[in-house]
Amino acid sequence: MKTIAVRSNEREEMIDITREVARLLPEQGEGVCVLFTQHTTCGLTINENADPDVKHDILLFLRETIPQFYRGFRHFEHNSDAHLKSSLVGASLTVPYENGRLLLGRWQGIYLCEFDGPRERRVIVKVC
Repeated sequence: MKTIAVRSNEREEMIDITREVARLLPEQGEGVCVLFTQHTTCGLTINENADPDVKHDILLFLRETIPQFYRGFRHFEHNSDAHLKSSLVGASLTVPYENGRLLLGRWQGIYLCEFDGPRERRVIVKVC
């Protein structure tokens, strides 16, 4: 098992970690790569990594759908929105690999989705 440290710079952002994950794969063989984050206010997703507008649009939609300061939220840290976004996005991914290469689609990348930054996050990677 390996860990990738990811540093966010904004409260909400999507950080492409595809290269960091790929570096952990064996050059020969095939299997699956399991990623997991132990944090409750960030998530992991796979989405387009060619056009940065996709990241913008995803974050915009989540921000407008689940605002930080919703009148009914009770959590004293004012990050209930981040907990909800994390639950919707999810905390884990499984990606197949073969001969050192993630078997992602042409436009796909792996993202850590930060919803309560800036801070340092950890992604656990298990190559099976």
